[in-house]
Amino acid sequence: MIRKATLLFALLAFTVVATAPGAAATKTAKASRQNISLSISSISPQPATSRADVIKFTGTLRNNSGAPMNGLSVRLRYSPQRFTNRASMAAYESDQNPTAFLGNLSPTSRFDVQALAAGAQVTWEFIATPAQLTYPAIPSFGVYPVAVEVSQFDTGITAQRTYVTYAPPTVPKLPRNKLAIALPVIDQPHRATDSPLFLDDKLSQSVTGKGRLADLARIAQGASEKISWFVEPGLLDDLTTMSKAKYQVKTKDGVQDRPASAEAASWLTTMRTALAASSVFAVPYADPDVAALAHQGLDAQPGKAIALGKQRLGALLGHEVKTDVNWPPAGVLDADALDLLSVSTDKVDKVLLNPTTLPPQPPVPFTPDAAATLDSVNGPVTALVADAGLSKLFEPAAGTSTLLSTQRFIAETAMIAAEPGQTSPRSIVIAPSRRWDPNPKLVTALLKAADKLPWLRLTPLDSLKATRLAVPRAGLTYTDQDRKNELTAKYLAPVTDVTAKAQLTSLITENKAPSAFDAAVLRLTSSAWRNNTRAGRSAYKLVSTAVTDQIKKIQITGSGPNRTRTLAGSSGAIPISVKNELGVPIALYIDVTSNNPELLQVNFAQKEPMTIGPRQSGMVQVQMNAAPDTSGDAIVTVQLKTADGRPYGEPQRLTIRTTGYTGIASVIVGAALTVMLAAVVTRVLRRRSERKLARAAKTRESETV
Repeated sequence: MIRKATLLFALLAFTVVATAPGAAATKTAKASRQNISLSISSISPQPATSRADVIKFTGTLRNNSGAPMNGLSVRLRYSPQRFTNRASMAAYESDQNPTAFLGNLSPTSRFDVQALAAGAQVTWEFIATPAQLTYPAIPSFGVYPVAVEVSQFDTGITAQRTYVTYAPPTVPKLPRNKLAIALPVIDQPHRATDSPLFLDDKLSQSVTGKGRLADLARIAQGASEKISWFVEPGLLDDLTTMSKAKYQVKTKDGVQDRPASAEAASWLTTMRTALAASSVFAVPYADPDVAALAHQGLDAQPGKAIALGKQRLGALLGHEVKTDVNWPPAGVLDADALDLLSVSTDKVDKVLLNPTTLPPQPPVPFTPDAAATLDSVNGPVTALVADAGLSKLFEPAAGTSTLLSTQRFIAETAMIAAEPGQTSPRSIVIAPSRRWDPNPKLVTALLKAADKLPWLRLTPLDSLKATRLAVPRAGLTYTDQDRKNELTAKYLAPVTDVTAKAQLTSLITENKAPSAFDAAVLRLTSSAWRNNTRAGRSAYKLVSTAVTDQIKKIQITGSGPNRTRTLAGSSGAIPISVKNELGVPIALYIDVTSNNPELLQVNFAQKEPMTIGPRQSGMVQVQMNAAPDTSGDAIVTVQLKTADGRPYGEPQRLTIRTTGYTGIASVIVGAALTVMLAAVVTRVLRRRSERKLARAAKTRESETV
């Protein structure tokens, strides 16, 4: 007979139902752990709140071996001693020995499975109620260890560990900790430029069936409006391009055409609807590697990414989005990156961080409040530090069941609420990895649990603030490994060059319109390329080619080594024409220098910019002076420039042929002109005399008649 004094709760009933015919007992070797599958299917209620609650455990036991198994038993093991802290829970959960800790648990009545045929499965059920406990009754709010164990011939084979959380109504009211859950919708860039040419076709797979983005949409549809979402605008840009018209995919064999994606359009509609009332934060466009940009001198890019992200995402979702909370790559940044974020036009005043980046100092034996304060060049910034254990539950290792993860979540948050010394609510933050591949069933179950547990109050992330509960922290911790994880200087050097070139066209447009390549350049700085620089360089080649092609749309016409202009005489004006093939008006300057100043000098000072309409040409007259007593060919270099003096495009060369005369040649020419003039005058006078004589003869003849 089982002693009541050792029970956590009384075992009322258990049933075992065979789903495959039994087999005669046979002598077998000791079964290995791999031969048995044990699972817990349900535990209810979650948590137990009343002494009258009926706690039911159900599950299955399956023989995976190729032979019958004898001497099996299933039993429920537990302990009346509750966990004292989260560390003891973690040790209980993580020990690799399947039967470890079970020796410290009290065994219940055991049910023997006489024989289990190969491939056969049985279901088991245990029912108990706290009200039937005599001694000790569950004394107070707390988390208790429970395990379901399978043994063969009294030797433990495997076990499933879990928890029972008891929250009796008689305990003093616990503070409702504020829980903020941040869920990311972040991917890698799939285009280089804004054209419909895609680097791969992964998105078409991700938004359908059990694809990663399809799973995210399922989660969003059932999520509370109190959940905070971090959405990368470039992802929605790519999907919008796929959904509107035919697009192309780059392959190793060339380029393939794809029809417009109805699945992408459906996904976008689902997300717009699901996130309409939620807190949505725009991840900086293309999710740039902010720390690397800060360290490599690309200081302007984070601010541009934040502004563009806010504008694009708001337009794509159809409502205003926020940018005041930033979630840096891997949740890690240093003081340089923090300063860049804090001085952006759309000021960042909160950052979501990995717990290793801002550890308590000294370490504390309890769960610290998530909010802390950091100093930046632009004033204080609130750091929101994610809880590592709770965040990990949202993306468990393969094989972890939804039920056990939910039980662990309930137990962990209950343990935080019961930690000693807590007199007012604390802040807790959950943030799975930024490019997670979620299990919709699991995440939905955890979100529902978070919204109904009496010791939690689900709240938007940006409502959390640092309070007097904040514990001292060590300051931003940025390790050598964190630095190695950044995009390298070697990778970013050509990106820096193409960034400067991409800005040039913007500088010469009359209204200083944003560069058409702002989004393309930001895609090159994406943190997605940290582990895949080859893909980043492939994108760079496409962007660099597109930027160069655009610059070439503004050209000096008639230039080149085989094009010759003639300067008649020792001085004169040479026309230089510029053609604008862009669809916008431009205003630029022309700089002309002589490569042969001893032969030809340029006298040209442009006070006002040359303005050229869209798809039109403009011309300036450049005064040039040849050296006296010389003639021949001289080279001049023509460079288009922006208002601030930056070169636009490659310099062009013009050949100028001078035809000046020497001093003797001038005398000869002058004498020749004098002789010519005298001859002309003599001829005029002779003709005039001949006309007078003819008129006189005609008069005499008339008088005679």
